[in-house]
Amino acid sequence: ASLRLGTPNSNDAKIVARDRHPDCDPQPKPSEMCRPEENECDADPCPGQTCDDPDTKKFGDFTCSCASDPMISQVGGPAGCTADECDTNPCGTDQTCTDPTSTDISKKDDFVCKCSNGQEATGKPADCSFDECSAMPSPCGDGQTCSDPDTAKSGDFECTCESDTSIKKTGAPASCEKDECASKPCGDSQTCNDPVKTVASIGDFTCECTNGVKTTGAAATCETDECATTPCGNGQTCTDPDKAADKLHDFECACDSDMSIKKVDGPATCDKDECSSDPCGMGQTCNDP
Repeated sequence: ASLRLGTPNSNDAKIVARDRHPDCDPQPKPSEMCRPEENECDADPCPGQTCDDPDTKKFGDFTCSCASDPMISQVGGPAGCTADECDTNPCGTDQTCTDPTSTDISKKDDFVCKCSNGQEATGKPADCSFDECSAMPSPCGDGQTCSDPDTAKSGDFECTCESDTSIKKTGAPASCEKDECASKPCGDSQTCNDPVKTVASIGDFTCECTNGVKTTGAAATCETDECATTPCGNGQTCTDPDKAADKLHDFECACDSDMSIKKVDGPATCDKDECSSDPCGMGQTCNDP
């Protein structure tokens, strides 16, 4: 085979003489090297990028293309690729994407996808499924039903009042009104009062007896013995037949000297002739005015 040295046509062009290839032009050009076929991509001239050598008979015609965006390419050398993997939107529209090594094009698949509810994954879209109603304690609290219509979204759970299912709220507990007195927890003879009619304040109702005895959260013990204050005075016996709160002023006073003499709700008028016991003795006259 014969050797033929080419002469550069410009200062920056260099032609290296090689064995003549049958397909070479008679006179080599500065932009070509007349040589045997060789794939320039084998030398990895495009680090981190895609390399393509369309004509293995030509020198310097390989093309580097960005993996993140194939439309960005450069002939004869590495392309000016952006290194941020999030530019291709690998996480989709419902997740946020961050690339911690966006300045290093050699780092791949280290981007992070994060859901609105905090779930995240590296190098791939995250699984955003999370039932917010499964949290303990329940985000709706007591007396309400929690439902999560879309587990891929955060803050869309719904709270429904058990006392009135038409009262609902999204993302927070509902304002449920509940009058505890409606179920008559105090009975018929006591007065019931529920100062705060919400589910959050269950147990704050009060029961009050007619005699003023009051209890919170349960029926009051209203029985009272009116005789305890000795309303009949001395010389009389007091009895209270019914100590219920709604049975006041029913106590009875009976004279000790004559139990047949009685009075309700006050001392009886007891007649007692002290002379009947002959306190003065024989030979004297007794008088009890």
